[in-house]
Parts: sequence; structure tokens; C-alpha cells
Amino acid sequence: MRCPFCGNVDTQVKDSRPAEDHVSIRRRRYCPACDGRFTTYERVQLRDLVVIKTNGKREDFDRDKLERSIRISMQKRPVDPERIDQMISGIVRRLESMGETDIGSKKIGEIVMEALARIDTVAYVRFASVYKNFQAADDFEDFVHELRPPIQPET
Repeated sequence: MRCPFCGNVDTQVKDSRPAEDHVSIRRRRYCPACDGRFTTYERVQLRDLVVIKTNGKREDFDRDKLERSIRISMQKRPVDPERIDQMISGIVRRLESMGETDIGSKKIGEIVMEALARIDTVAYVRFASVYKNFQAADDFEDFVHELRPPIQPET
């Protein structure tokens, strides 16, 4: 592992333990060249996934990109960060276990929205606004209206 401080490729692992999510290994590393200390995480990757964009373009699946978009939608929401990590790991495991290496971005978006809807409706609407490309306030209103059950008239 290359040292992020000096670029030395000869770093040493000083401590390894399971991360909080129990699906990755946290490693404390030491660089003998600059005395720098840093942490890395190692997780199992079942297969290399390729995302098929709506325009047909293909790109390698990027867990970090998925995590960034979910964390943006969850910003300032009262959800435990560990719960978010578990959700992200669950989404990635679900994608990897689908049995296909090529996955449409639409399918990924649907899986993310399904997971967000179970955890936080505000984050769900935030993500949907980008995923469904809302253009006006009416788009939000229509979407939120679909979330709410119809009001029954009192008898």
C-alpha cells in the first residue's frame, strides 16, 4: 500500500480488526520512510460490476460514487451513520448477488430508492429529485402526493 504522505510503497500493517460494519477490515498502517500513520479499509468484492447508463455508456461500478450520492440525500437527517453504512453495504451485496455483471443505472436507482424509502422519506424525496430529474416545484408536489395515502372523507 502506497503511503499517502510520501508515496513510499513499503508500508507496514500495525493493526487489523473488523470495521464497525463487520463487512470490511480496518488496517492501521505505518510508513517507515516518513513515520506517517494512516488507516485503510479492505472489503470483499464478489465480482466486477459494470453500470449501463441510460445513454448506453458503460462505466465501472463505483461504490464511493454510490455512497456520496446517498450521503448527500441523507445530509442533516437524524439517521445513525452506521445505519447508512449498513444500507450501502446491503445495496452493494444485492447488486453483486444479482448474478449479472452488467447492471442498468435505472435498476441501481430503483434499489437505492427502495432502501431510502424504508429509512427516511426526506432523503428518499431528495434522491428522487435527482434520480427522476425534477425540473419544477410541481414535480416535487406530484411526487410527494403519490407518497401520501388519499384522505378519506369523514362520515
